[in-house]
Amino acid sequence: MVVKAEAGSSLPKRATLADKRSLLDKVDCFIFDCDGVIWRGDSVIEGVPATLDMLRDMGKQLVFVTNNSTKSRAGYLKKFTGLGLNVKAEEIYSSSYAAAAYLESIEFPSSKKVYVVGEVGIQEELDLKGISHIGGPADADKKVELTPGMFLEHDHDVGAVVVGFDRNINYYKIQMATLCIRENPGCLFIATNTDAVTHLTDAQEWAGNGSMVGAIRGSTKREPIVVGKPAEFMLENIAHKFNLRREQICMVGDRLDTDILFGQNGGLTTMLCLSGVTTEGQLLSPENSIHPDTYVDSLAALLEAKQPVTA
Repeated sequence: MVVKAEAGSSLPKRATLADKRSLLDKVDCFIFDCDGVIWRGDSVIEGVPATLDMLRDMGKQLVFVTNNSTKSRAGYLKKFTGLGLNVKAEEIYSSSYAAAAYLESIEFPSSKKVYVVGEVGIQEELDLKGISHIGGPADADKKVELTPGMFLEHDHDVGAVVVGFDRNINYYKIQMATLCIRENPGCLFIATNTDAVTHLTDAQEWAGNGSMVGAIRGSTKREPIVVGKPAEFMLENIAHKFNLRREQICMVGDRLDTDILFGQNGGLTTMLCLSGVTTEGQLLSPENSIHPDTYVDSLAALLEAKQPVTA
């Protein structure tokens, strides 16, 4: 069902053919969220390969961003390739990479370690930056036996705790992260993202990294430094690398509170795809205050803009 905005309202506008052509004329770089825009779970969304090929033929710079930290950029490249998508490693920005890049940008001391609540993607990116780390999958099976006098020792050389999506989150990891943040002077609390839900499969939504971050936020009473969308750090990194001005960039996503807010906070043009978590009803609801510049059913809607106009 298509929800129509009333004439004269300030509701978001569904893109017309003229809107799509105008967008393609003024934008030099498209930043795409992956889950819900490029794929759902392990399935490519219909029309996406042809749309990406069209944009490349037009000379557009393409960048793919994801808040999912379970894979490194190399891991995501394998996924793109496996799905038949022609993408280069340098075009991929995962929140796992953003966490490592942030630590590098602040000159994280080589004498310090990172405790990882998360999966191998974060560890691989830390390795590429030469940053020491502990935790991660190695702590997946560790349990806490709360016997009388139980005392969990933590590593006093941990200078940062990075919390990413972790399918093996457990009480040991939460307590270790809590001890490091609360008891190690100056220890940073870094979140790859705070997404409420994620698309691990194309069958349903799953609890996202916000649930992991929330547990540690609750036990430490500290707010994390967020490096993924909608935080500014990732956008600054992308704009600097490709030497782009903000007005040249369009953010394309399926989430209002991360993708679209990320674009709006950064001064970008924004386009919402209804192929992911956000429905048209949610977008046009009076309760929603985050409005993209335009919206389409899916990324493939842009293909129309390259078709000849019939009389």
